[in-house]
Amino acid sequence: MAATDQVSKEAMATVAEKAPITAERKVRGDLETKLPKPYLPRALAAADTENINGTRGHKHENMSVLQQHVAFFDQNNDGIIYPLETYKGFRAIGFNVVVSFVLMILLHASMSYATSPTWIPSAYFPIYIHNIHKAKHGSDSGTYDTEGRFIPAYFENMFSKYARTVPDKLTLRELWHMTQANRNAFDFFGWIASKLEWGVLYFLAKDEEGYLAKEAVRRCFDGSLFEYCAKLQKSPISKVA
Repeated sequence: MAATDQVSKEAMATVAEKAPITAERKVRGDLETKLPKPYLPRALAAADTENINGTRGHKHENMSVLQQHVAFFDQNNDGIIYPLETYKGFRAIGFNVVVSFVLMILLHASMSYATSPTWIPSAYFPIYIHNIHKAKHGSDSGTYDTEGRFIPAYFENMFSKYARTVPDKLTLRELWHMTQANRNAFDFFGWIASKLEWGVLYFLAKDEEGYLAKEAVRRCFDGSLFEYCAKLQKSPISKVA
């Protein structure tokens, strides 16, 4: 059959009658009309159907999207994030002393050795941005690929599958359902890490009605959300508690 032959409707179906979960968690079929090559992993930009070139004004500095996600916490821009920098970063975006300290401990304890360029662990528990892709855990949304690129189709699927109340926003209950659905068998660390990450993001960026907006999630992926929250904290009227 020639490559130009039209694909059958059956071959393009996203719902299988004997798999009800495929009808419950719908995927978008119109992405190609709104976003060029939505399946293509983007190395530099966190693109979606509303922002096909990524975050306007955000400088990628030739880092992968995953590297951009953590770069905010590299206070001196040396490519290495030390625990004190992480603590200061969380304080800068609005978290209190206790939460910032606990998150600092958890992140550096779980990510430092994974990103280390040597087999010898460091007593300073640094996180190396160059190797941050090595700290990617399982049971996640799949929006970052294993090299730290951003896959728009996976990002869009989060909302088409789980945003039931408002199409471009997630409630806390919907976030719970999403993290439950993404669990890999026996991946206990991934289950906990995923719940923690999404929980932190929810309490950082939820709006007055308790929703986590799609734009806030997208900007978390490229780290521009942290820059925004830090600026907001410095303004007279702070949005983040």
